[in-house]
Amino acid sequence: MQPKTVLITGCSSGIGRATALAFADEGWTVYATARDPADIETLADAGCETAALDVTDDADIDRVVNRILDEEGVISCLVNNAGYGQFGPVEDVPMDKVEQQYEVNVYGPHRLIKAVLPHMRREEDGTIINVSSVAGRVSFPGGGVYCGSKAAIEAMSDA
Repeated sequence: MQPKTVLITGCSSGIGRATALAFADEGWTVYATARDPADIETLADAGCETAALDVTDDADIDRVVNRILDEEGVISCLVNNAGYGQFGPVEDVPMDKVEQQYEVNVYGPHRLIKAVLPHMRREEDGTIINVSSVAGRVSFPGGGVYCGSKAAIEAMSDA
């Protein structure tokens, strides 16, 4: 059986960090990523491979995906976890903040899917997990921009 390799974004805290540790505990080769490598040093101590990765940067994505393929030959699973919440009344959120919310929460996962899917197809195996939120299904006051980004990732996942 071929070893299983997972690429996880947004591992600096919370769900991403816990996911990296859970995969590592199950014996997977884990590539834990975050924008700031200092934030994931403890994951390296726990046996994960680590890499700096900004999901809004195509060159970063290519570098990390190519590294994994060079070192492991396969990406068995992608966990798109990187993201954040931009809150406030929709009319008060500046357009550059809306654009940045979508760059990270929607276009980042899309970039990563495009980068790994050809390799998964070649292997005829692979899983993509897009971490979302109930906010992608149920909006709330002050969360229009964030909820919109999560609704978009929900729709991309469903499709």
